[in-house]
Order: sequence, then structure tokens, then C-alpha cells
Amino acid sequence: MPLIKPFRALRPAPGRAAEVLAPPYDVLSSVEARTRAQGKPFSFLHISKPEIDLDPAIDPHDPAVYAKAADNLKRMVAEGVMMRDAKPSYYVYRLSGHGRTQTGLACVASLADYATNRIRKHELTTPVKEDDRVHQIEAVNAQTGPVMMGYPAQPAIDAMLAQAAAGKPEVDVTADDGVRHQLWVIADSATIDKLTRAFDALPAIYIGDGHHRSAAAARAAAARKGDGSHQYFLSVIFPEREMTILDYNRVVKDLNGRSAEQMLAELAKRFTVTASQEPVRPQSSQDFGMYLAGGWYRLSIRPDLVPKDPIGRLPITLLTRNVIEPLLGIKDPRTDKRIDFIGGARGLTGLEARVKSGEMAVAFALYPTQMADLMAVADAGGIMPPKSTWFEPKLADGMVNHVLD
Repeated sequence: MPLIKPFRALRPAPGRAAEVLAPPYDVLSSVEARTRAQGKPFSFLHISKPEIDLDPAIDPHDPAVYAKAADNLKRMVAEGVMMRDAKPSYYVYRLSGHGRTQTGLACVASLADYATNRIRKHELTTPVKEDDRVHQIEAVNAQTGPVMMGYPAQPAIDAMLAQAAAGKPEVDVTADDGVRHQLWVIADSATIDKLTRAFDALPAIYIGDGHHRSAAAARAAAARKGDGSHQYFLSVIFPEREMTILDYNRVVKDLNGRSAEQMLAELAKRFTVTASQEPVRPQSSQDFGMYLAGGWYRLSIRPDLVPKDPIGRLPITLLTRNVIEPLLGIKDPRTDKRIDFIGGARGLTGLEARVKSGEMAVAFALYPTQMADLMAVADAGGIMPPKSTWFEPKLADGMVNHVLD
């Protein structure tokens, strides 16, 4: 089985993509999705968040929700809004926004290689979220959310993608958030074969965003058994050097019984603490910003406290082992209600606002995890701490979908 294969994408019919494309299912709440889909009968949110078409009191995991997703997808196909390509193809998917551009390949990737860790992971998954995606796949008989992955430096692949994207795209839509989504179809056999062989020669590819989607695809395939399209999962694979991870910051409700002065004194045992008149954006993995008691501080950790292993040297690991656990008393950030996580897209002012409101007592700004660090952790078979990465820009739901034959 090759690492990747072309597939017959189910995608918006010509001229309909602007009506269909939607943010990923997991970045909007049900309330937000309901608002975003108002007046948009063909928004993909009606498939990825189908509870928006039912009573607001319904449990999003109720069987009726998944049945509604299936009905909505059938309706969009029947009305000609969505179409399925006649021939297996690859698709070049380009994201442009916020001063960044990344160009990747939409394909289906081997679950056999996922099982042997040639497709490498770096996060744990939660059963509830996995179950949700399994039920979605089974209900609509398709994988409707692509997994974002990265491939290591490979100029030959970069060149093939650039050449395929030289002409006019079949889809060119700028979303509400200013991100431009473009798609080109690669249908000729020679280019398909070259891309398949080039990817097959790679030692590994790396999941960036979409661990629950890939895990759910594996579970759904195991239930079906046998050969078939279910043995592959929907993916868009970018050159890792083009992928952008934003900071993923922390806010905590209290100081674990300490005053602000006591907290600063404890921090000074592990960090160089410097007051700042401006919000502090960390400049390295050993540098942190902190907003406490109406002021910003720069925290620079003592070099002797930085381990050499790929997980130990991550910014979030350094903060967890030196502040969040020993000083703030938070042992499990996955379950402790005293801590919350804020994606870097909200900026440092978003951190400051949570503390100024009185809701939180302290905020920490982290240096973004780098793709090289993510790959090093994955290569070592390690698991990154929760909420370590926030990828931007994000893929749109609805651009390409993988029907399970």
C-alpha cells in the first residue's frame, strides 16, 4: 500500500464553494456555528455541526444529530451543490492569510502507515471526541474533515506542487477571516504517479492538526475490515517549513494561596524576572511573558533548568514543571478547572483582558512550539503536553471530502 493515494473528492460544484466552505468543526461552539450558518443553507456547518438544524437543547452527540448530517449531505448532493469527481485525483490546496502562504497536497493517506507510526503523532486523544468523529464518519459514509500534516524538506515535491498551481485555480474563495482558500485539480496520470512515488520515498510525515480525525478514521476502518477506501484517511500535507504554529497561552484563576509579591519572590528562584511597561511577547523558548496584578513581566528561565530532551525543552513543559505544577498546584491541566488556554490569534491583549476582568489571576504568554520541535517529539515517540500547538491558517471544511466506497 502506498503512503498516499489519489481519490475521487466530493467537493463543491463549480461556482458553489463560497456557499459551502466553513471553518473546521472543532473551532466553533454549537451556538457560534448556528449564528455563522444563518442565511447560508449550503454552509458545510450543516454537515459538520448538524445540531444547528435541531432543537438547541439537543445533545450534540445524540444519534439524531448524525442522522441530520447524513440528510443534509444527501440534500446538497441531490441539489447539485456538491459533486464527486469521476476520476481519482490529487488536489493542490493553498492557504494564504495573515502574511503567510502554504501550499500542500490534498490526498488520502495510508492507515497502515498510521498504525506503524510512519505517519507520526504527537498528541493524546480523548474518547468522547474520537467517538463523535467515528459516528460522523459512519453516518455520512465519508471523511469530511481533512487532517493537516507536514512533510520534511523535499524540494522535488515542492516544485511539483508549484507547477500544478501555476494555472487558474478551480476554487478561489476568501473566507470571513481573510484567509484565501485555493484548489487546483491534478488529474493526469504522469503527475499523479510522480507525486505518489515522491511521497512514498519519505521516511515519515507528521500529523499537525487532526489527531481525533485520524484516530476516528482508524477505528471506523477497523470496524469495516477488508480492503477498500476506508483504509485511507483524508489529508492535506504541507511542507513543514511553510506551516505556522501560533503561541498557545495559559491563564490561571488564582495564585494557589500566594499574594502577587510572594508569587514574584518564588519565581525569582527559577527565573530572571524583569518588569515591563509593554506586553511581553517571548523571543525564545526559554522566555515567557506574565501579566500579574496589573503589570507585565518578562520571565527568563535559568539555563540549568532546561533539559535537553525534546519534550523537556518545550516552552510549555518548562512552564509546567517550574510554575504551573510546583507554584500553582495544577497537576493535570486536562481536567483542572483553574486553568484555561488561549490561542495566540487572540493576542496578548486577550490574555490581559481575562486577568483585568477579575476572572483570572495571572496570564502567561509562551513562545510558539516550532515544527522542528514537534517533529523531534514525534520521532522520539513522545507525546506533547495538551494544548501545545495552534496552527494557523486552518483548512476549510467542505473543500474536499473522502467518500468511503
